[in-house]
Amino acid sequence: MAASDGKRGILDRLANGDTLIFDGATGTYLQNNGLEPGGSPELMNADNPEVIRGMAKHYFDAGSDIVLTNTFGGNKFMLERYGAGDRLFELNRLAAEHARAAAPEGKFVAGSIGPTGEFIEPLGTATEDELYETFSEMSKAFEAGGADAVMIETQLAIEEAAIAVRAAKETTDLVVMATMVFDKGPRGYFTMMGVTPEQAVEGLEEAGADIVGTNCGNGIERMVEIATRMRAATDKYLVVQSNAGLPIIKKGETCYLETPEFMAKYYRELAELPINILGGCCGTTADHIRALVQSVRA
Repeated sequence: MAASDGKRGILDRLANGDTLIFDGATGTYLQNNGLEPGGSPELMNADNPEVIRGMAKHYFDAGSDIVLTNTFGGNKFMLERYGAGDRLFELNRLAAEHARAAAPEGKFVAGSIGPTGEFIEPLGTATEDELYETFSEMSKAFEAGGADAVMIETQLAIEEAAIAVRAAKETTDLVVMATMVFDKGPRGYFTMMGVTPEQAVEGLEEAGADIVGTNCGNGIERMVEIATRMRAATDKYLVVQSNAGLPIIKKGETCYLETPEFMAKYYRELAELPINILGGCCGTTADHIRALVQSVRA
């Protein structure tokens, strides 16, 4: 399948000064549409294709320019937990095909690569070669399914993120984006593995990422703080995908309280920094994306 407007179309749009819009939460949508607790979202690419295509259409209809594939846990290590490690290429390719099938002309698909959950030797048992192989296979599957880009997201360790960036760049012609997730502590913002926003920018760009940024872990106000630091560290393209606040448990359910209207005014601030690609993460819905579109394109 051919990617939309060529695989460089995203970079062409950004070079023209456009602010592009990502989608909202994947997990939230799937949990509301049949994903059982503890189930594998990636197996739904084969078992429930209509739900996966419907999710992509849901966000494209809301105004998203780019939609992620349903492959956050599509690496070998995660799939093996469900006995599906040998289906890595199939499940990742199907996810890209479903999103591409739902994409209107001029819209884009980005293959999602989340963290493996493994530590690289000597801290853990995973090797750099194993990570490179699984990330390469995922990236090639996205390309085979018609994706325009790879989104390496929610990363904690710069070493793993850099391996994923290199794997995608060296084995495909896709645009490569990479984001890390930060927590705010007494000394400021760091990933769980001690990476600052500035170190993330430097390390991801050095690895070859076309677009870098942050996603998940924070509500929109903190994302403005992180993004401001990242913008000061680079003049290259940046992407931010914010949670709808921090999660709370209400009557046994996980809830996110930041409304589309609340987030919209901060999205405008982010666009003015400028942040070049904006979207949602955990807890965000199509209503959040519609509000985002209105706030930056009014």
